[in-house]
Amino acid sequence: MKEVTENKINIWKETPVIWVLLSIFAALLGYIYFDGFIRLVDVWEKQEEYSFGYLIPFITLFLIWQRKDILEKNEFPGSWVGVATALTGILIFIVGELTTLYLLIHYSLLIVLIGTVLSYLGWKSFKVILIPLLFLAFMIPLPQFFMRELSQVLQLLSSEIGVWFIRLFDISVYLEGNVIDLGVFKLQVVEACNGLRYLFPLMALSFMMAYFFQDKLWKRAIIFLSSIPITILMNSFRIGAIGVMVEYWGIEMAEGFLHDFEGWFVFMACMVVVFIEMWLLAKIGGKKRPFQEVFGIEFPADTPEDAVIHERKLPLPFIGSGILIVLVALSMLVMPERVDIEPERQDFYAFPKSIGDWSGSTDRLTTNVLDELKVDDYLLMNYKSTDESIVNFYVAYYATQKKGQSAHSPRTCIPGGGWKLTAITQPTLDGIDVNGVPLSVNRTIIQKGEHKQLVYYWFQQRGRVVTNEYLVKWYILWDALTMNRTDGALVRLTTYIPPGQDIVEAEERLKAFAKLAVAELEPYVPN
Repeated sequence: MKEVTENKINIWKETPVIWVLLSIFAALLGYIYFDGFIRLVDVWEKQEEYSFGYLIPFITLFLIWQRKDILEKNEFPGSWVGVATALTGILIFIVGELTTLYLLIHYSLLIVLIGTVLSYLGWKSFKVILIPLLFLAFMIPLPQFFMRELSQVLQLLSSEIGVWFIRLFDISVYLEGNVIDLGVFKLQVVEACNGLRYLFPLMALSFMMAYFFQDKLWKRAIIFLSSIPITILMNSFRIGAIGVMVEYWGIEMAEGFLHDFEGWFVFMACMVVVFIEMWLLAKIGGKKRPFQEVFGIEFPADTPEDAVIHERKLPLPFIGSGILIVLVALSMLVMPERVDIEPERQDFYAFPKSIGDWSGSTDRLTTNVLDELKVDDYLLMNYKSTDESIVNFYVAYYATQKKGQSAHSPRTCIPGGGWKLTAITQPTLDGIDVNGVPLSVNRTIIQKGEHKQLVYYWFQQRGRVVTNEYLVKWYILWDALTMNRTDGALVRLTTYIPPGQDIVEAEERLKAFAKLAVAELEPYVPN
């Protein structure tokens, strides 16, 4: 705190000119990241586990306003480290645009925002609001591969603990994977019951509670980290309770309003447990303070009436950040949109319906699926061999791959249909070449209930065969820069495994079909 000779407090205020410049800066950021923000809102709308995302920016603004009385006592010298941070975020944004990865675009927004705030405030004031700024990370969805793996782990763990709870009531129950068999009824712990819809909101809430909890750091860490086991245990209790009620009162206990109400009740119960935990932690330690003193939402003190008011000056580092943002916005506005080269190819309608001993029948994707995939052309056919075996052949082709319009990984799409993936391996299929290179595929067995299918899939992109989804993004970036091409396709083969059939038969069936089909693809998927 700085004082003048009469013991008056120095207060710094933004001038109207600075507020106008800050507003222009915010508008430019909105213009640059408009598409990415719309994508964020779409995620908040469609994924229940992130439906709380709408609240995060407003909560952050409140938390920053809460420190207003501290901030106004500090002069803002700015920091050139903030300019370097903003530049890093802009570079990540460019990579995200070229690789079609919204994840990079969203995190670049957070990095640019943090960098520009640092370039305006300087380190002393920046540390005052660092935690509220980091809170913004909760509104950004995690990578799909992480979400998928986490979902499967939580499904199995919740199923196991739920079955343990059911057995406490002396109910005979059998667990197979994520299917709870009660004899008369079978309950499947699907993705909607994995606990993610409680986990992320509760983690965000616990993070905020830990921020308000004015005590030792290890206690704050416990409050935040404990949200994970609390969610898992309470969701498992919910699954177990549903199993008990289904056993005594029928399957309607697991459906409709009761099912949704149980979910709401569990989340509220999780919040109560966190509050109890905070109350207990406040009692632990050398100096015991009342809970109201340890945890409370404070409001900023009023500006002293006798304070000496100073007008802020625009820090030079912030001007540097502003120039960067203006240049990016101008480049997006003035420079023509990069147009990819779209190589000539045949449309899939001409793809042969007879391949060797296989005869195909055309299938169609529904309108809502096409709206989601945004393919430029696709092939979906069921080929039947002379021995009545069937292979589903699907190819999704993109003339250009941009944000929201690129090959979707089956790792993401298949679980959406209720299928569970086993471990994925990358075997090389002997005797099958693509552009002179042996064909390597992602191989997995998917299962839903008692039904199993063997799946091969790969990404065929500009003469390459790639099995890694993120390596595909790297090649999109590289080829966009060096070849001005981003076209490519996802190729997938699927065959049903009848009960009792040896997996070796399904393997040989897919390999035999792949050898014939791959040879026909070249005119439709250019090298």
